[in-house]
Amino acid sequence: MTRRTVLSADLKERHVNMMAFSACIGFGLFLQSGKVIYICGPGLAIVAFALAASVMWSVVACLGEMTALFPVQGPLFEFPGRFIDEAVGYATGWISWFAWTVIIAAEVLAVAQLWKFRFDPEYLKEVGYPDAELGWSTEGYSPAVWVFLFLILIFLINLLPVRQYGQLEYIFGVIKIFFISGLILFNVLLSAMQKVHHENHFWTWNKPWGFASKGLVVHPSHDVDPGVVLRGEQGQFLALWTGIAAGLFSFVGFETIAITAAENKDLEKHETIKLATKKLTIRITVLYLLATFAGGLNVPYDDPNLVNIQINSVRAGQNSVFVLAAVRNHLRGWPNLFNGVFVFSATTSGINALYNSSRLLHAMASIPEAWPLWMQNTRRRLERTTSRGVPLGTVFVSWCVGLIAFLAVKPFPAVVLGRITNNAVVSELISYTVICLSYIQFYHRIKAAAEDHTLENRSAFNRDDKQYPYRTHGQLFRAYYGLLFCILLIVFNNWRAFVRPFSTPDFIASYIGVLAFFALIAAYHVKSDGWNPLKWRRNASMQIHRPPPKVVVPGRRRGHLEYPNPKAPIWEEENMKALINFVWCWLK
Repeated sequence: MTRRTVLSADLKERHVNMMAFSACIGFGLFLQSGKVIYICGPGLAIVAFALAASVMWSVVACLGEMTALFPVQGPLFEFPGRFIDEAVGYATGWISWFAWTVIIAAEVLAVAQLWKFRFDPEYLKEVGYPDAELGWSTEGYSPAVWVFLFLILIFLINLLPVRQYGQLEYIFGVIKIFFISGLILFNVLLSAMQKVHHENHFWTWNKPWGFASKGLVVHPSHDVDPGVVLRGEQGQFLALWTGIAAGLFSFVGFETIAITAAENKDLEKHETIKLATKKLTIRITVLYLLATFAGGLNVPYDDPNLVNIQINSVRAGQNSVFVLAAVRNHLRGWPNLFNGVFVFSATTSGINALYNSSRLLHAMASIPEAWPLWMQNTRRRLERTTSRGVPLGTVFVSWCVGLIAFLAVKPFPAVVLGRITNNAVVSELISYTVICLSYIQFYHRIKAAAEDHTLENRSAFNRDDKQYPYRTHGQLFRAYYGLLFCILLIVFNNWRAFVRPFSTPDFIASYIGVLAFFALIAAYHVKSDGWNPLKWRRNASMQIHRPPPKVVVPGRRRGHLEYPNPKAPIWEEENMKALINFVWCWLK
């Protein structure tokens, strides 16, 4: 009996678009934006989010162009394996999969934190709130209860056929767009109405506060130790850098566009990748910047509930700048509503994280070389799908890793959540670095292929051709920009861990992913080439492969190339040697 191993291509362009958007809108915007405002100040926080968005803008365009030309399953590791090195591709696949499973746990941990919604009565009295208490009665429940319930919900939704799953994600995305738009309008109206009188509408930007924070208070590990206070230009620069690193988690998820390629039925009918990448970049950037700006109009960066946010922790709804804006303006009902939507948003992002991790693992399961020999039977089981195309095995395995969300029962769950998110960001940054490097190689390979007159239909690789599926101006520069920025963020993402007293847990959470990445690369080379590093070969397919005999042109707007057999080279051996020599000279 033949086992089904193919995913069902039932997603439409609108599904893909909203799935990527929904993946980017978890608890990051609602909880992290207040943290970034506290670290940087209201004006500098906007700069930090803009720079973080520029990294996303660069990487998503690199990934989008490669996926539009070659819509493969598992593009996050397929392209690095093809254009850099197979070992790098496999290592990227595993590190990306683990990052998404960690994000499942992070989102569920955030949900558990959000149920601890309660304000300090002293704070309410200080800001003049009309009620003596504000919070949810669920505060006394064990976090394990919420972790268990929401993990089950996330798992069940991911068992749906992909068409129904895509419809749900579309609804989730629409709700989030309307909510964020309303949240921005809400904060602008609060600033305009000034229920609590201030000198002007930009009072949080004026003295004694200002565009940027006066200094950066470094919290190495816990509440008791106030850390080191850095002031002046040095403090503001480090605050900006820390804000970029903290805000970057909010943008993780845009690669969903590429991950869905194997299940996208509109890929050959519409400019799905092109439209989705452009829409996502514009929506996410505009909404994040406007939300950060609007939130900073009503809450000063030294608000006690923002100060209580450690740099390495993520807390509950009472630490959200948007909830604080409602409380400081003496509004009833709105804080509870906002916190409820935050729970919904984190849950839907956890659902999306399980989808992404399961599809990445399924794509890895289709490659025997990516697995050790003793796990080949497991790999074959994970490759199977249901009759509706759901990879049940990979969904279950990825979900099981998400059980680390039960760390919510630890004494300091906010710190645990902060370290988990930091680890996920570093793992994703490694993946983004490799994507940018892959694009640089890809760019020169297709340029060489477009100029090779021995190729049939060489115009398919010509970026200036009207039928080329997706290109952006200055993309090579953007690839180098994204590569450099991601490397710097990986190296210096948690420089605070080195500030005395040295924080071993923070250091491990921030840099263990880098060690794991290089260890995986070394393990694959040992498997194929032996223990001597001098004999390790660069096993990359440095050529662009022959396209199918006919380019499908479904309409006037674009043509689409199906991804060809990876074992079918377009050049004979002599031309291949010349190309490799050319690439080697260029690299040197």
